[in-house]
Amino acid sequence: MGIVTALVRSSFLVNAVYAQSSREHGLTPQQGQLLCVLMAQPYGMGELSTMLGLAKSSLTGLVDRTENNGLVRREADPRDSRGVRVALTPQGARLVDRFYTDACRRIAELPEGLDDGERDTLAGLLGRIVVDNKVPMIFVEQDPSPPAHD
Repeated sequence: MGIVTALVRSSFLVNAVYAQSSREHGLTPQQGQLLCVLMAQPYGMGELSTMLGLAKSSLTGLVDRTENNGLVRREADPRDSRGVRVALTPQGARLVDRFYTDACRRIAELPEGLDDGERDTLAGLLGRIVVDNKVPMIFVEQDPSPPAHD
């Protein structure tokens, strides 16, 4: 399998696992991404638009729906009196913690057929691709200790 096919098919696989985990936690994949981004800190709407690759109108709708579910709130931006930041509510923080843990576990199982060295090599190469292409921090780094496997 060539690199293009492998990367595209890998992205479909990861997206499918992420979407399934989202649904099981009562979220859309986009809501899951929003909540995962907000785990690190609250962000302004412009920052979120850039990080999530969404038009401002699409982001506004996503934030509205997620806010209506009690998972995020809008708050004044202390650096810009006209600006608004989006932050997790306590309910959103609890839900994203469960969702994030579940999604990480499921995704970590995907390369279970690889030995430790192969997993480290794969992580290093994919990490370089992500850094070289300046991919935004949409999914925070999980605990650096890899899951134990036989």
